[in-house]
Amino acid sequence: MEAELVALAATGATTLVQQMATDGWAGVRRRMAAFLARRRGAGDEAALEGELDDSRADLVVAQEEDDQDGVAGVTAAWRLRLRRLLSEDPAAAAELRALLDEVAPEADRGTVPEVHNTISGGVQHGAVIQAGVVSGGLTFHAPPGGPFPG
Repeated sequence: MEAELVALAATGATTLVQQMATDGWAGVRRRMAAFLARRRGAGDEAALEGELDDSRADLVVAQEEDDQDGVAGVTAAWRLRLRRLLSEDPAAAAELRALLDEVAPEADRGTVPEVHNTISGGVQHGAVIQAGVVSGGLTFHAPPGGPFPG
């Protein structure tokens, strides 16, 4: 399989899983189910919407339990499915690209803005965090009464 199609399958799976956690999921689910249904031997749209909803439910549970392996598993399952689809039907690539561009334009997919950090004011004895998006609770356990060892 061409590297370009492998990359497209990976991007498609990642984008699909990211969209599962958005308010626009119902529309994305419907469009992805229609896309899959048009492909050879993919089944009917209602059944495919059910499969997508099952994946979303798995994703929600994994996120609630902070189970990164679970999140990765949902993504890997869709990556494999899209790789198989593109391997069997390379012409589907153009349609998948168009779908991805509509639901998550390339500018919104995986681009990382340039970041510059400055810490000033002397020695820092606590945690310093750099993040673009933090979801879920964060807890830091610092030793009482002083700086971190080392």
